[in-house]
Amino acid sequence: MTTLDQFESVFRSAVKPVYRHEPASIRRAVIITDLDQDLAQEFAGRVQQLLSPQQVNRWELITGDQYSTTLDLLHLIDEKDMDLICCYRNMHSQAWQHPHSLGSHLDVLIQKTSSPVLVLPHPHAGYAYDHAFDDIRQVLAMTDHMTNDDLLVSYAAEFAGPGGHLHLAHIEDDIIFARYMEAISKIPTIDTQSAEAALKYQLLKYPREYMDSCKSVLSLMYPGLSINSIVTYGHHLQEYLVYVDDLKINLLVMRGKDEDQLAMHGLSYPLAIELRQIPILIV
Repeated sequence: MTTLDQFESVFRSAVKPVYRHEPASIRRAVIITDLDQDLAQEFAGRVQQLLSPQQVNRWELITGDQYSTTLDLLHLIDEKDMDLICCYRNMHSQAWQHPHSLGSHLDVLIQKTSSPVLVLPHPHAGYAYDHAFDDIRQVLAMTDHMTNDDLLVSYAAEFAGPGGHLHLAHIEDDIIFARYMEAISKIPTIDTQSAEAALKYQLLKYPREYMDSCKSVLSLMYPGLSINSIVTYGHHLQEYLVYVDDLKINLLVMRGKDEDQLAMHGLSYPLAIELRQIPILIV
């Protein structure tokens, strides 16, 4: 390595990611159902109780008789200009009985609207955890791509609120890491053991520093908010499922929109499919 390369490496390692808080208040929310008026009102009451700490000052309710196609639903949403969309998977379908899809209506809402979408347990399914509609106090934010995670963290903190518990999680995929190390081990000019230790450290250093900056900012904005960092290696999907159970998470916050593709971002889709038992906020 040349002296210039060494200098550049030292310079780059000194650059730390910094969290910049973005406004994430929820003042206008719409609840979308495929239920008739009476059952829709009952479901809406549970959602409003769940979100009472957010102090929403304008609620709208869309019932099953107001739309049938995804285009109808998009037109209704555009007219209302909401800060938050609340709904559940497989509306106008019986597929909610099987953990295989989100349904066309929810897929379109996530990709074609700019508002965050709160995905709630289906009202007919009976699979919701006992704490699913409790006050949101245990929030897990899935921060896998730190450069675009400021808004996600801001929403997670807003929902946890003062006195809540915010868990910031970054999990490096150990299978992908092992594949890269196998490739590196076949390059004779690289000391594999040293490279593995240095790379393993560096991959976790970045998210740790970002989470430290989150704590510095959020502790001033939300007095009493407990902030916990989870930075580790593991199997993405399984690790998150374990943390949701062990920490009794009330809300999982994750990215759903990807500028580079039409489908949901990365790990978000399989997690949204698997985690039907608690609310998920897709930003």
